[in-house]
Amino acid sequence: MPVADAATILHADLDAFYASVEVRDDPRLRDLPVAVGGGVILAATYEARRHGVRSAMSGTEARRRCPGLRIVPARFEEYVASSKRVMNVFERYTPLVESISIDEAFLDVAGSVRLFGSPPNIARSLRRAVRDEIGLPISVGVATTKHLAKIASRVAKPDGLVVVPPGRETEFLHPLPVTYLWGVGPVGEERLARYGISTIGQLADLRSETLAQWLGEHWGPHLWHLANNHDSRPVERSTGSGSVGAQSAGGATDLEVRHRTLLSLADRIGTRLRRKERAGRRITVRVRFDDMSAVTRAVTLPGPIAETTAIHHQATTLADALVAERGEGRGVTLVGISVSMLHKAPHIQMELSLSGLPEDAVVRAGSTENLRHRDLDAAVDRVRNRFGRKSVQRAVVLGSESEVRSPTDEMEEEDR
Repeated sequence: MPVADAATILHADLDAFYASVEVRDDPRLRDLPVAVGGGVILAATYEARRHGVRSAMSGTEARRRCPGLRIVPARFEEYVASSKRVMNVFERYTPLVESISIDEAFLDVAGSVRLFGSPPNIARSLRRAVRDEIGLPISVGVATTKHLAKIASRVAKPDGLVVVPPGRETEFLHPLPVTYLWGVGPVGEERLARYGISTIGQLADLRSETLAQWLGEHWGPHLWHLANNHDSRPVERSTGSGSVGAQSAGGATDLEVRHRTLLSLADRIGTRLRRKERAGRRITVRVRFDDMSAVTRAVTLPGPIAETTAIHHQATTLADALVAERGEGRGVTLVGISVSMLHKAPHIQMELSLSGLPEDAVVRAGSTENLRHRDLDAAVDRVRNRFGRKSVQRAVVLGSESEVRSPTDEMEEEDR
């Protein structure tokens, strides 16, 4: 747990991670506008971003904006390997490392100051180690809360360090634009501007009830708490159980396309889980809109699941709710699923009729419906193991497999 009134929480965020790995491995790309991807841009160097190149943009549009752009194919195995090396550096300084994506993590260094010095000194040492040993630029924010540390690392970009001293949180936070709050993109900025709100301080000065009337009962009070730096979440150590995830960059605004894409992702994830003899209780969905803002929503189930249909049902429920709540006037350019809180795949206990269970029987481990899909997955897995993945496909995704890009065991970076 963080020490009260002490800035001991770090948010460390690799800069333009995929693109930085490519530049590191090919020095000829240094100082050039570089993007990673192909049909869809997955990451871009800051030289490319100055020309308006952004992730989730089509390769054609990126080249139009930046005629000298160098586009290189993604190498996900190398990104995962580099990420693991970076996380290993973090763990030298504290066991309390909470990895939240392939390129960023929170660290609580309250228990490390006697060994390594003050939190700012730890941040400087950490940045130097990542640069010298792994060859990647990284930005770090230091603050009293996770939310503020993440904002500080964004202010520090690229390749910088920002420390928010205790007692000066409001002074740092309130002059910043509202877009520095998690989940507030251009559309949210425009919506708040209608009410004359452009800074975090102006948002904080409002009553929570007022924001609930303007933005909804969930989203309004949530933003109010962030604007007032109300964040008591501790840094939770990432366990070895890890997560399995995949995402697709491409147009998914249409409901049918989005559901088909999520099914293809769930199929990949479920297959990996079953191959590893794992099942997970926490399902997280990520949606990125065409204004480059990305939001996530998660649910923790009573029991672990690894069935493709169960993962798909829960993912579509979460994604549809996110789009309905946050997607007004915006297109969807990326969807992703991650399954975490993994367990060794347990022997299935037949379900008892108890209260408090999810209404959707498919996602209830041990229900009759869930067991039917479990048997179906086992049969499909056996055929694929013998004849290859494409030997058996769900009819609804036939011909759409190419739309699912960049499946990895980690979630990709956001556009930073």
